[in-house]
Amino acid sequence: MFKIVRPFTHHDHPREIVRQFTPNWFTATMGTGATALVINQFPLHIPALHEIAASLWQANIVLFAALTLLFVARWIFFPDGAARTLSHAVTPMALGAIPMGLATIVNGYIAFGIPRYGSEAVVIAQTLWWIDTALAVGVGLLVPFLMFTRQQHRMETMTGVWLLPVVACEVAAASGGLLAPHLANSVAAAHLLFTSYLLWSFSVPLALSILVVLFLRLALHKLPKRDAAVSTWLALGPLGTGALGLLVLGHDAPAILGAVGMGDIGTVARGIGLIGGLVLWGYGAWWLTMAVATTLTYLRHGLPFNLGWWGFTFPLGVFTLATLTLGAQTGMTVFTIIGAGLSVVLAALWVTVATQTLIGAYHGHLFADPGLAGGTAPQAAPAHPAGLNTASPN
Repeated sequence: MFKIVRPFTHHDHPREIVRQFTPNWFTATMGTGATALVINQFPLHIPALHEIAASLWQANIVLFAALTLLFVARWIFFPDGAARTLSHAVTPMALGAIPMGLATIVNGYIAFGIPRYGSEAVVIAQTLWWIDTALAVGVGLLVPFLMFTRQQHRMETMTGVWLLPVVACEVAAASGGLLAPHLANSVAAAHLLFTSYLLWSFSVPLALSILVVLFLRLALHKLPKRDAAVSTWLALGPLGTGALGLLVLGHDAPAILGAVGMGDIGTVARGIGLIGGLVLWGYGAWWLTMAVATTLTYLRHGLPFNLGWWGFTFPLGVFTLATLTLGAQTGMTVFTIIGAGLSVVLAALWVTVATQTLIGAYHGHLFADPGLAGGTAPQAAPAHPAGLNTASPN
């Protein structure tokens, strides 16, 4: 006979799910949304893939709504614990996952919603985009300020998790580039395009600076502990999204700006977008190679599962989208082939991580806030610097 296992056996009471909830869970919406968008752009024409991608996007909306309810509930019923988390060296970084997860839903309304709902999808996407932009800017300012004033950090505990709050603005910028061509008002489209460039500059230069420090940290202090192995993949995120943002913004700039008498600027933006996208893609390819190499190194000693594994999906997803976009804009088949290969890898990773997450959520051990147990000491950071959970079934 099969043994029925009760849910949430890791905690004494189901309310602990709310009390221990952290924004790290929103990384699941980032990875799921990015995977849906990549599947939808798979180079081979397979009609079923579009429906699979659309279903995944719809499921992601439900997931995002459920996680938002849990996040809000924690601040309502357990405000002291939620506020204490902000002083932790790692967990607040994942606040950036909230706007990034929302951005994938905005992109989905453009890719899947317009064919289904028409102009209403554009209105919804535009509204959500402005909300997403406000959240991204807020997180991009708040978390670094907390790092400067309340949190304790050391060079040896620094990982790619520092990128999470910073990258949210460039993700919103890329979404703006996808949304702008669908606005009926040419002036509004131009303003949205300009705002997206501002968001890009609000994020990418700072992210590139963090990557320099991350390189130095890895050279001086070597790889983080194996529970934080996936954090090496986070470096791929700002480079993939940065390249994608330049590509989509530049591609439609001539038409959008030409409609308001700035066609020459649009032509320049298109050239900058293509060349800039190529440069950032090359930089990303270097970090991708390092991420694969370091992960293989970790695998020799085992790689315990935690929510940080979602760090495999979103960075690889946005890099894959940038790769496929480069293939379309340059006409170089090599990018299309690489993008197709990365798409297959991403899909396999998503299935693996999603399955393990469902199991961990059912048992409850993935609901654990290190800020409640570990205080604010910086030494708490190395356990799971991917910032995406400190609980592991192992």
